Amino acid sequence: MTKTRTAAEAVSLIKDGSTIAINASSGLLCPDDVLKALGERFEKEAAPKNLTTIHPIATGDMFGTKGVDHIAQPGMIKKIIGGSYPSGPSNAEPPLIWQRILAEDVAAYNLPSGVIFDMLREGAALRPGVLTKVGLDTFVDPKREGGAMNETARSNPIVRHMDFEGEDWLYFPALKPDVAIIRASTADENGNLTFEQEGATLGAMEMALAAHNNGGLVIAQVRRVAEQGTLKPHDVKVPGILVDVVVEAPDQLQTTATPYDPAISGEIFRPLSSFAIPDFNPGKVIARRVAQELKDGWAVNIGFGISANVPRILLEEGLHGSVTWVIEQGPVGGVPLLDFKFGCASNAEAFVASPHQFSYFQAGGFDCSLLSFLEIGADGSVNVSRLAATPHRTAGAGGFVDITARAKRIIFSGNFNAGAKMHIEDGRLVIDREGKISKIVPEVDQVSFSGRRATETGQDVTYVTERCVLKLLNGELTVTEIAPGIDLQKDVLDQASTPLKVSPELKEMDAVLFRDAVMGLTL
Repeated sequence: MTKTRTAAEAVSLIKDGSTIAINASSGLLCPDDVLKALGERFEKEAAPKNLTTIHPIATGDMFGTKGVDHIAQPGMIKKIIGGSYPSGPSNAEPPLIWQRILAEDVAAYNLPSGVIFDMLREGAALRPGVLTKVGLDTFVDPKREGGAMNETARSNPIVRHMDFEGEDWLYFPALKPDVAIIRASTADENGNLTFEQEGATLGAMEMALAAHNNGGLVIAQVRRVAEQGTLKPHDVKVPGILVDVVVEAPDQLQTTATPYDPAISGEIFRPLSSFAIPDFNPGKVIARRVAQELKDGWAVNIGFGISANVPRILLEEGLHGSVTWVIEQGPVGGVPLLDFKFGCASNAEAFVASPHQFSYFQAGGFDCSLLSFLEIGADGSVNVSRLAATPHRTAGAGGFVDITARAKRIIFSGNFNAGAKMHIEDGRLVIDREGKISKIVPEVDQVSFSGRRATETGQDVTYVTERCVLKLLNGELTVTEIAPGIDLQKDVLDQASTPLKVSPELKEMDAVLFRDAVMGLTL
């Protein structure tokens, strides 16, 4: 008997008070048709209500997929646990889920994406929870905020400290969903799932196991349904024994409101010449300087922001393949993509399930991570997850806390301050108008990365901006390089809101960075 149902029939099986785990990363793998049907059911029936929803990575992007906003109706969600959240266009009203969070309508938590996958995996195995050092001395630590995003959440803490064999650990309880909503490309009539047109699998298997093993319901949205027995067993990533209902959605988007790209799913390889090279500007200077830190043969994690352009720098320099890029959504190798396709890669060598990728990150199994910053604190701490003035304009930390917990080397990149207008002339950086908001501050608004813990554990931390390079040395932010054309006192020290140490070996950034020509980079 076929498991195929309409989206409306599928969501009719969800009960009030259910805990629902949803597998998505912005528009990637977002089961938008099922979520839309769930929201429409609530509009008609005022049910199901008082849900708890779990999103290891943001569900929906507010452009091609509304995702969680379909179900962010008053009274529908009482608690939400997310690694990240949709932020929406900067010129629009906050997404509905943010309106609910800011209005204290739901208890909202931001926990590390990898830890959420671990919590689901523990729930699947009927184990009590996760002991980890990921999140210590960050906003996830209950000594700070415990991952709570509002007062409603603060009164119901999730995370706690635990002593185990004389060491301090964070304890996260197992998650045991009543429902898992996942997405794939194809299901056969028995519910076996393949992902041949997707850019990742994320945590589909872990979510299905967690719901199934706890007596729950697994709903899979797919583009098409095939006859039973016609799928190749090695291609099946979630077996049908775990899947209860299949919803066919032939128009589901591959990522966002962009054309289907078979290179994202590894069905073809794009010519390297087809990838755009960044225009020459101060942002490209930053990406170039970051690239100078890399070594041949490294496995390098990459995050959103300026650092996402570093693979294009290596392309321009004829060095593609010298390092292997690893992304939290699961791609290994290839060329990481930009903008709304971030989290995907063209020409990938492999697709790893996100929970496995995060195990690799949490243990520091890779060589270097390239990440962005909103603020840098005097102790080297970094905030990427919240700005007090506009909290909904940030997506939360995602996998940032997992990735930085034990990374051997971290290179943060960004503009020195916010709002500055600059140009490059004759190989020198010229500041036309200084920024009004300092990004180097005495204390960051939220600790996404602990400089204090980095100093204790001996992590190698570098901060690259357009006008200078800083290192975290002996617990102090230290200026080690300045750009040609920049005055150390006026343009760097006076523009920071906290005192900076200056290296006795201060030098000028490599002049080749500031020339609109191939650098001749070697790794």
